[in-house]
Amino acid sequence: MKDKALKHRAPRNRTITLIDSDISNFKKRLIKIGKPVSLEEIENKTIHQDIFEALDYLPDSFVDLVFVDPPYNLNKTFNLASFKEMESEKYEQWLDSWVVKLIRILKPHASVYICGDWKSSGAIFNVAKKYFKIQNRITFEREKGRGAKSNWKNCSEDIWFCTLSDKYHFNVDAVKMKRKVIAPYKDENGKPKDWEDGDNGKYRITHPSNVWTDITIPFWSMPENTDHPTQKPEKLVAKVILASSKPNDIVFDPFLGSGTTSVVAKKLGRRYVGIEIDEHYCCLAEKRLDITGNEKNIQGYSDGIFWERNTLNEQMNGNGKENKVELSENLFNSKLL
Repeated sequence: MKDKALKHRAPRNRTITLIDSDISNFKKRLIKIGKPVSLEEIENKTIHQDIFEALDYLPDSFVDLVFVDPPYNLNKTFNLASFKEMESEKYEQWLDSWVVKLIRILKPHASVYICGDWKSSGAIFNVAKKYFKIQNRITFEREKGRGAKSNWKNCSEDIWFCTLSDKYHFNVDAVKMKRKVIAPYKDENGKPKDWEDGDNGKYRITHPSNVWTDITIPFWSMPENTDHPTQKPEKLVAKVILASSKPNDIVFDPFLGSGTTSVVAKKLGRRYVGIEIDEHYCCLAEKRLDITGNEKNIQGYSDGIFWERNTLNEQMNGNGKENKVELSENLFNSKLL
């Protein structure tokens, strides 16, 4: 990974990397646990440990929301570690071996989101239905992906939305989307019907669906980008956190990777706990948290609204400055509803 940080990059490349001094500094913040701990000991921390070593020592019933992006059932290298593809039944057993351990740490109203691709999605469903109430399957479009000569290009992934019970938090108003209006109908008085005419076009505020086509996978010119091979976008995680948690709730990620879940939780006024086995990625997560500071920007999210991908003003306001995230949960005024 050090070679990647030192290699020549284009002038506009904004990828977050680590140098030796970063690793030396940030690894001091990482923790390991070898006995039962309190929430105060792990709150807003990155746990550098194997998930199977750490889960049993976490407190009971402390998590409001789990966002988990486990290794998919394919051959993949993550810095110093590798995950090997296995038979579907064995992958299902591997999932079950740590999902069952999540139950103890969840609050009664908790929600769990589990990511997967088409190969792993069936196994995720089989395991999730044993322990949770499956509420929905979200499919998001990945605009990246290599073409295939003898198969369909793989450009989607799934996220299984589960809850521990039928009583759970879901704030639909916090995740509405701003869409361009293709057919701007007007009422009998000539007024816009369910849309507004702004300086930059005609838009409608819509309810979110379980098909997400507005997600941009991080790439080299985005300030959130890292060299992690399976990094999830901040915008995607923001949708989950805003919909299924409240300010100051605990958001937990047992496969933290480069730290996106913790970073977004911090930006949105939630508390966080993350587990990651690789020290380099742990330090990368801590560096991203440092960079975030009090910054609230999330690309594609502005003034309490998620914008469609590549729509005007998605990242910039009229003055050419990045818009700020509104932390208030009262996001919409009457003229937008």
